[in-house]
Amino acid sequence: MTVPGTVGVLGGGRMGAGIAHAFLLAGSRVILVERDAESADAARERVLASIATSVQRGDLADADHATSSLSVSTDFADFAAASLVVEAVPEDRDLKAGALARIEDAVAEKAVLATNTSSISIDDLAASLARPSRFLGLHFFNPVPASKLVEIVVGERTGKDVVTSAREWVATLRKTPVVVRDSPGFASSRLGVMLALEAIRMLEENVADAADIDAAMELGYRHPMGPLRTTDVVGLDVRLGIAEELARELGPRFEPPALLRRMVAEGKLGRKSGEGFYVWNEER
Repeated sequence: MTVPGTVGVLGGGRMGAGIAHAFLLAGSRVILVERDAESADAARERVLASIATSVQRGDLADADHATSSLSVSTDFADFAAASLVVEAVPEDRDLKAGALARIEDAVAEKAVLATNTSSISIDDLAASLARPSRFLGLHFFNPVPASKLVEIVVGERTGKDVVTSAREWVATLRKTPVVVRDSPGFASSRLGVMLALEAIRMLEENVADAADIDAAMELGYRHPMGPLRTTDVVGLDVRLGIAEELARELGPRFEPPALLRRMVAEGKLGRKSGEGFYVWNEER
């Protein structure tokens, strides 16, 4: 099994940089495209810092090869050489649909397009594509380097050969693929958000403090991280966006708690802002 020789990634935020990092470690050449020069420079530094961390941990022996295999650009046309392009822009339906259409215009006909959405319908996003059989969801988890799971989301028109290739690529990244049918929230987001929303409601109702709610799941159910700390890592704004999407699709059981809305409005987004349900002091 081999990864694609050249992989494109659109968006160099925490998720996009992590996806680029994963493919670089697996031996792919990566073309990362951002919206402007400043964002591109920041994305490059983000990926290089992640590579340096892999060297420190002993996960990567040759940083030079990985570093030289990364190119960062602001031009969609550079995706022409990629056999797989992963879109990793923010979780907004219109933004993703527009980005995917631009990617499709730039890539070869046989290239596979993937979206890193955690909740938006694959079939909805495929509706405006000329080649929907070459499109699927590759839902990576944050933080990408440490996560062992990738959710492969299959649309109604996704080709079987594309799913087979995606399974092989994920396995080569040393992650476990799970294949799910396109449905609201897929499997992971639907279950994870439901648990997080109930934990936030418990905090809102003073049932227990954040640390004790998390400890109940970590020690009682062997979750590696409690739902509130996980929400901080994911980002409260991301959780809110997914919950709103699921509430529209599946009804009021996914309605975001007032506490979550208030914290997002106050800029308390979790680890990336320095404060959420916990205070984060490490360098971001």
